[in-house]
Amino acid sequence: MARKKVEQELEVPYEEAMKRLEDVVRRLEEGDVPLEEAIGLYQEGVQLARLCGRKLDLIEAQITLLLEENGELKEKPFMLEGEA
Repeated sequence: MARKKVEQELEVPYEEAMKRLEDVVRRLEEGDVPLEEAIGLYQEGVQLARLCGRKLDLIEAQITLLLEENGELKEKPFMLEGEA
């Protein structure tokens, strides 16, 4: 059942999840939210942040760079500077 939930979450577009996360943060920053609602918003925000992180990790894993080596194009896994 947990796997199905993760699959459903990953179907939510990144942009939609990020927009909702921004809305949650904005509401929390306004400060006029009752405590119980603020806790619920905080929990939702944490879940959305994790979802966005998972989506970015999946996208990063799919990125490859084409590099020219000895006159040939080679695929190389994407790595950020400082990663090895």
